[in-house]
Amino acid sequence: MTNTMNTPNSVSLKLLLPLLASIMALSPLAIDMYLPAMPILAEYLATDMPMVQNSLSVYLFGYALGLVLFGPMADKYSRRNMVLFGISGFLLASLLLPFVSNIEQFLSLRFGQAFVSSAATVVIPGTIREYYQKNTAKGLSYVSMIMMLAPMIAPTIGSVLLIAHSWQMIFYVLSFYSVVVLLLVIKFLPEVVRTSSAEDKQINFLTRYKIVFSNTEARLDIISSMMISLAFFAYITAIPFVYLTVFQVSEFSFSVLFGITVLALMSAHFINTRLVVRKGSRKMLGYGLTCALIAAISLLLVNYFSLPLIYTVLSILPLMGGISMVSVNSDALVITKFPEHSGTATAVIGTLRFGIGALAGPLLAYFYDGSAFPFAVLMFSAVLVVLLCQIIINGNDKSKVQ
Repeated sequence: MTNTMNTPNSVSLKLLLPLLASIMALSPLAIDMYLPAMPILAEYLATDMPMVQNSLSVYLFGYALGLVLFGPMADKYSRRNMVLFGISGFLLASLLLPFVSNIEQFLSLRFGQAFVSSAATVVIPGTIREYYQKNTAKGLSYVSMIMMLAPMIAPTIGSVLLIAHSWQMIFYVLSFYSVVVLLLVIKFLPEVVRTSSAEDKQINFLTRYKIVFSNTEARLDIISSMMISLAFFAYITAIPFVYLTVFQVSEFSFSVLFGITVLALMSAHFINTRLVVRKGSRKMLGYGLTCALIAAISLLLVNYFSLPLIYTVLSILPLMGGISMVSVNSDALVITKFPEHSGTATAVIGTLRFGIGALAGPLLAYFYDGSAFPFAVLMFSAVLVVLLCQIIINGNDKSKVQ
């Protein structure tokens, strides 16, 4: 299969990357904007809070399931059409959500919203690979850096809309956002024109997954991506408890600390964009892993000896920065190995990432002892598995040279 880009003259990388980031931001906005409205939703839908909270798990499950289906399709069919389909489905669900009358309808629409939207997002890494080729990690870092603004501001937007109007307005705003993105996609998103061989057309759904999983080095990088995701979801799950309960900071202080961490993540991505072209994704992954390992050990010691809050904060910032650098480079290394199956590779990464990320909550609950120490142990353990995977990869590379 060969790909050529039918790129309008008005499209440049500077314009395309923000557009791709705005597509990727659909799910973070859909996840985070309605969080402040959960108590009101529970009352409005005459249900309890756990049922409304389950809508988050339902969304993540729907998104992961959609990736499994749409990933291989992205390697065979029009990526542009898949984006249009995914955003249109997201828009329809967003318009219907304000009219639900019970929790069952709400959960069903949230599942559908996530499932269909994955058709739009699964093609993004492959599209970036088409433009950046060996510098895919640079493009992914740019998109991730822009996209991180979504979870940073989404809860605040949701709170403002809730105070100004109602929970329904949150989904109307999501609808408006998706309309704007849809119009921009129609005007500016180029198509990848494929010239497929007869052999490629005969590759079926399961065979595409077999091709991805049969690559030993790719498997180790996929495991690295999974474990880094476990660490990231452990942070998201545990950090409200760590800051608000263990260290008893105020809600305002928590929001500041959370925002600083997001800035650390964005800074790590910015550094990656500056250096990855010269250093390469494997070296940048190594730099990020070294930073994460040192910070994870620090976090472990800080919590073992019950040191003050400032030491935890100073450990978490470089840890999350290192994690983000490992994540984007491991993803890039996997995707660039499969130029003709980038959609399937993206689906594998995304599905396993969300799958193992869902284990963070149960693991932290099982080892709960009222302190932040189990959180620190889980973060360190995840980083340690990544280290072992990368040691094996480097060992295999050296044996090939010999």
